[in-house]
Amino acid sequence: MKTFLTAVAITITTLTAGCVTTTLAPGAAQVRIVHTPSDVTNCKAVGNVGDGQPKAFADARNLTVGLGGNTLFVTKEDFGGTFLNGVAYQCP
Repeated sequence: MKTFLTAVAITITTLTAGCVTTTLAPGAAQVRIVHTPSDVTNCKAVGNVGDGQPKAFADARNLTVGLGGNTLFVTKEDFGGTFLNGVAYQCP
C-alpha cells in the first residue's frame, strides 16, 4: 500500500508541476540545457541548481542565469523528464 501511495503522490506532483507557468528572466531563454559532461568540459561551474524537488526547466533556466551561467548541465531528472538537479556553467 505504501508503494501505491508513493506512486500516487509522485504522479500528482508531476502533473501539478506541469500546470505552473513560469516567466523566464532576461537571458534565460538562451540558456543551453545539456546532459553530457563533455558539453561543459571547457566551461566554468558557477553553482548548483535544484534541490531534488521537481521544477520546470524555466525555473532551472532562471536560476542558472541568476548564478551567472549560460549552460545548465542536468545531473538528475525524474522518470517523466522533470528537472531535479543540475550544475550551472558559464561557457565560452
